[in-house]
Amino acid sequence: MVRNVRRPAGDIARADAAKVVLRDAHTVRIIGGMWKRSKLPVGNSPGLRPTPDRVRETLFNWLGQDLRGWRCIDVFAGTGALGFEAASRGAAEVLLVEQDRALVEQLQAQRLRLDAGAVTVLRGDAVLVLRQQAVASMDLVFLDPPFDSLLYDVALQAAVAAMAPGGYLYLEAAQPWSAQRLARHGLVLKRQLKAGAVVAHLLQRQSAAHA
Repeated sequence: MVRNVRRPAGDIARADAAKVVLRDAHTVRIIGGMWKRSKLPVGNSPGLRPTPDRVRETLFNWLGQDLRGWRCIDVFAGTGALGFEAASRGAAEVLLVEQDRALVEQLQAQRLRLDAGAVTVLRGDAVLVLRQQAVASMDLVFLDPPFDSLLYDVALQAAVAAMAPGGYLYLEAAQPWSAQRLARHGLVLKRQLKAGAVVAHLLQRQSAAHA
């Protein structure tokens, strides 16, 4: 006999709120995978700058469409577009890290709406959370700090320690990063794209032999 499972009132309220947000706010869409064309709200948080749909489409063409089994972390998650995109394409574990309380609640609501069991939402400091990850535990790191922040170098240092050998890092910045500057962090530039004010970099962790 099939029984109706009652969801907690808080979960229902958050899911209903997410539907209202999707009707009323500017959105970005998930490009591919099981949630293809699903919309994510952008909201009005100061400094929020979601990765454009076209850039995300190019990024996942670079990475390949199938991320099954990958372990990913999206720090400075914002709308969660990058992390949810990875989960949509089969990533086994996706950790979304965001410090803004309103954005965290929005991420939690979207996780419930999509029934995204592989996704975990964590409120916290991006660099600190990166430092807390097990060494070489992540296959893919998404790193998109505020352009005017001073966090790039320290965040990259923490991210590299968390990356598995041969793992990838997606970096957004206002200016291109040189191969020499990236090499100081043990990273190799694989692909680069400029789209408006955004410069997108796909980086790979150097092997020990080349570090």
